[in-house]
Amino acid sequence: MEKINNSIIRNEAGKDGLILGLVTILFMLASQFAGKIDSPALTGVLGFFLWLAKFLGCIFLMRFFMKKLVAGYDGVIGADTFRLGVWIALFSAIICSAFTLINMLYISPDSLSETFDQLFEQMGPMLDSNSQEALTAMEPKMPVISFFTTIIYCFLFGVILSAILSKNIPKADPFAEVEADDDDDI
Repeated sequence: MEKINNSIIRNEAGKDGLILGLVTILFMLASQFAGKIDSPALTGVLGFFLWLAKFLGCIFLMRFFMKKLVAGYDGVIGADTFRLGVWIALFSAIICSAFTLINMLYISPDSLSETFDQLFEQMGPMLDSNSQEALTAMEPKMPVISFFTTIIYCFLFGVILSAILSKNIPKADPFAEVEADDDDDI
């Protein structure tokens, strides 16, 4: 088997990040279309199950990609799987946030204005004129805000998930002999 190095980790992470990003986009689209259902109760239940499937699916895929790296290359340690997870998180976060931006600007720009209309309908009577003006001024900036919010959220989620999963991937052998450093005189 080939020995692991940083170039291999980045190449694998690029492919795996693309897959994870596309799967996440599919769940985003499914949630968006589920939101078009007329029944609010059904929309809420379906939205929750789609979110849960996306959440668990991301965990499963990250674990799968880490195990695939361990199985495919020689000398993989926990730090390598963590590095892979961080790179996957970065690449998939860029893909997901780019889709969020494109979705809000070009694919379904009406959904943003509908959301703000609903917000004003529900919250309008409770807001003073300054708050209403602030919300109105925020609407055109929402795609950019969503882009950066999505990239930060997805990246942080991926880094935390990588830190958790990389502790057990690859499996540590507690009975393996540890090579002593020459500097350690006991």
